[in-house]
Amino acid sequence: MRIAYDLTALHDPRTGIGAFTGEVLTRLARHDDLDLIGYSASWRGRNDVASLAPPGVAVATRPMAAQPLRQVWRRVDWPPITWWTGPVDLVHGPNFVVPPGDGAVELMTVHDLTFVHYPELCKRDVLQFPGLMERALRRGAHVHAVSEFVGREVVDVFGVSPDRVHVIANGVDPIPAGDARRGRDAAGGDRFILAVGTIEPRKDYPLLVAAFDELASIDDDVRLVIAGQDGWGIAAFDTALQSSRHRARIVRLGFVTDETRADLLAAASVFAYPSRYEGFGLPPLEAMSAGVPVVTTRTGALPDVLGDAARFVEPGDRDDLSSALHELLQGDPELVAKGRVRASSYSWDACADGVVELYHRLC
Repeated sequence: MRIAYDLTALHDPRTGIGAFTGEVLTRLARHDDLDLIGYSASWRGRNDVASLAPPGVAVATRPMAAQPLRQVWRRVDWPPITWWTGPVDLVHGPNFVVPPGDGAVELMTVHDLTFVHYPELCKRDVLQFPGLMERALRRGAHVHAVSEFVGREVVDVFGVSPDRVHVIANGVDPIPAGDARRGRDAAGGDRFILAVGTIEPRKDYPLLVAAFDELASIDDDVRLVIAGQDGWGIAAFDTALQSSRHRARIVRLGFVTDETRADLLAAASVFAYPSRYEGFGLPPLEAMSAGVPVVTTRTGALPDVLGDAARFVEPGDRDDLSSALHELLQGDPELVAKGRVRASSYSWDACADGVVELYHRLC
């Protein structure tokens, strides 16, 4: 089978969608029965496309400009991806958008429906996704959903037949053993709550800062460490940070390397993930694999994905979050053990094998 695969998400630091795109593609490249050709709808990254693909994956180097193409693809089924890749059997868009396939099977991976439920939390380009998805679904495109929750939402929101929605869970790479001493040095203290992820409205870091303020008033040496690159809409987070009564005990690290993340997880007392909505939830699973107890919100796919291995709180509830963080700072070996087992049930190998099986079935 000749497969066209979108590399666009690999231009940026490997957060959730970039991790999925890269981890799956690396494993697809090991399959002798797949002839892979990558493409990138990024004018800014047009000169870097060849460096994105792993060995065994050809690359379409003719430039593509995402915004003009998306504007056209929302209205007409032209131009087809074959302009860039040549004839293919299937085109896979791992980041919501799948271009017209010129007769090839079209498959789009849907990670969540934030743009439907919380459009105010989305950037302008993300708000294009519903129209692009609807157009592709009218062409007969199939959907790969990363969780049962997202699969049900796609059926309900877009009215697509369930037999065109295929659930294959994301994987989790076990976090390598980090150096706890280096992690404590980065945090500036021995006891700390860790949050990892891009700073954007959906992650609700202002709520975490407020909950930490409440907790810090009764716990004299706990710290809060937030590791994540600036996304968009960070003004609310900056305001919360500057107005915090315990600002001196909040550490903002920005984007960190995989090595530093492993060091932080090796030393962290609790992992906090107060998101307003999630379609899967890789960071808490990574924390579980490193043996860190997790506090997260009862929203989206998180209850399904994390099961009984996390402490859940209501989204937006500062007091509930603060109380849960305080409880887990006292230690919970049973929750840690459950977390390790839960994280081990997800693997990128199984995810990629499921994608390959789906390719064969659809073709």
